[in-house]
Amino acid sequence: MSHRIDKIENLIKEEISLIFLFKLQNLGPGFITITNVRVSPDLKNAKVYVSIFERDRRDEVLEKIKSKTKFIRSELASRITIKFVPELKFFLDDTLDYVEKIEGLIKKIHENDDKKGNE
Repeated sequence: MSHRIDKIENLIKEEISLIFLFKLQNLGPGFITITNVRVSPDLKNAKVYVSIFERDRRDEVLEKIKSKTKFIRSELASRITIKFVPELKFFLDDTLDYVEKIEGLIKKIHENDDKKGNE
């Protein structure tokens, strides 16, 4: 069962990415990337994780995306053939922010080590 869910998640991710690329370019400036899709075991719900490059407008762009959920779902239904097209819920993926924060902390630690080593 999980292999089937993985295939459906990848298919939905790919198709929603294409919908964003060709149908929803006017949502805002910058890059919008579908980073992950998680489908419930009954295939009725899907969590779609979105990365928005422009930090200061993320909430605004996410709200625009959420307002287009019905359109995105209907486009998805016309592109894929599965019994149920899942309800879509969009979430902000802030993984890259977390990675940048950790890298910054590691860099700061190494700078402090270098300073102590030179004393």
